[in-house]
Amino acid sequence: MNLLLDTHVWLWGVREPERLPPAVRRKLDSDDNRRWLSPISVWEVSLLLERGRIDFFRDAASLIQRILDESAVLEVPITHAIALESRRLIKFHDDPADRFLVATARVRDMTLVTADRRILDSGLCQTLPC
Repeated sequence: MNLLLDTHVWLWGVREPERLPPAVRRKLDSDDNRRWLSPISVWEVSLLLERGRIDFFRDAASLIQRILDESAVLEVPITHAIALESRRLIKFHDDPADRFLVATARVRDMTLVTADRRILDSGLCQTLPC
C-alpha cells in the first residue's frame, strides 16, 4: 500500500510517535507499505516555523532536512495533473496544502494518512484515520 503522510502525521511520527494509534504505527512500519511525503508538507512546515506556530529552536532548512532524514519517506512529485486536481477541490477546502495532499492521493491512487476531520469526512480520497 502507498501511504501518503499528512504533514501532522509526518511530524508526529518523528517527534511524537506516541500520538499515532498503534494500528497506524503498524501500517507505517510494515515492509508491505511505502511511506510517501509531498513537497507541500515541507513547504507547510517551513511556513509554520516562519510564523512561529511551531518552534524547534533550529533554522528551518536544517530542521526539515533532519526530519526528512529521520523519517525515511519517499518523495512524491507534484505534477501538472496534481496541480490541476487541487484546483478542482477548491470548494472542498480553502487550505492549499490540504487540497494538494488530497489531489496527490487521488491522482496517484494513494491512501492519505491523516487526523484531519474535514479530509476524513470528505470521502474524496482513500484515507487511513489517525
